[in-house]
Amino acid sequence: MKRQNALPIGEIVHRFLREEGLESPLNEYRLIQAWESVLGKAIARYTRKMYIKNQTLYVHLTSPALRQDLQMSRQTLAHRLNEAVGAQVIVDIVFQ
Repeated sequence: MKRQNALPIGEIVHRFLREEGLESPLNEYRLIQAWESVLGKAIARYTRKMYIKNQTLYVHLTSPALRQDLQMSRQTLAHRLNEAVGAQVIVDIVFQ
């Protein structure tokens, strides 16, 4: 006997996360974890601290030269990071 109103488990989990307000923090965590895979290990070595506040990713870098290089392509990087997560998590990046 097949149930008519059965939902896939993925849909149930997605609804639960949205209803409990956990979807955004989870996506923010995923975006920060995607930093190394999107930008590479060489850039990740110079990254010390990252956090998201008001849809802006703040990144502390130890190299001023790298900070300047990444500043020029921050919109492209934001787009690539959002694509890696599959959601619009950030709209801007601030390099410090």
